Amino acid sequence: MQHHHSFTPSPENSRAYRDALGRFGTGVTVVTTGSAAGPVGITANSFASVSMEPALVLWSPAKSSRRFTHFANARHFAIHVLSHEQDAICHGFARAQDSFDGLDWSIGTAGTPLIEGCLARFECRMSAIHDAGDHAIVVGAVERATMTDGAPLLFYKGRIGGFAHRG
Repeated sequence: MQHHHSFTPSPENSRAYRDALGRFGTGVTVVTTGSAAGPVGITANSFASVSMEPALVLWSPAKSSRRFTHFANARHFAIHVLSHEQDAICHGFARAQDSFDGLDWSIGTAGTPLIEGCLARFECRMSAIHDAGDHAIVVGAVERATMTDGAPLLFYKGRIGGFAHRG
């Protein structure tokens, strides 16, 4: 019999709440934008499709991030869906905003840094930003999408890994 642990989320049990959220496996993205300080990127797993018509996506940066202001004020940004071969990119942008050294990347037409070799890339114009507790919900209008075949990089229970195919 499985043991279930139920609780009401609160500051006292934030670790348990984080662990419960970690039970939802997600893809891994890097979101990039241009800034006066140069290209900026951040690893995020809070990515979702919002609308097909018009084409809208969202992601949710933490307000406590040193990079938050860059994205809150961005007119354009790009969301890169990472492949299982890009875990070093994931870890690099989780630690530092300027992990572009050694990457295959270019500047897009809107001045947005574009990382090559990702499973998918969504070049966005800022559509809306909403206050959401200790995060913000950033909605982007997708102006261009790029995709290729490959296996995804996934985040589950605080760990990065791949996808195992079954039968």
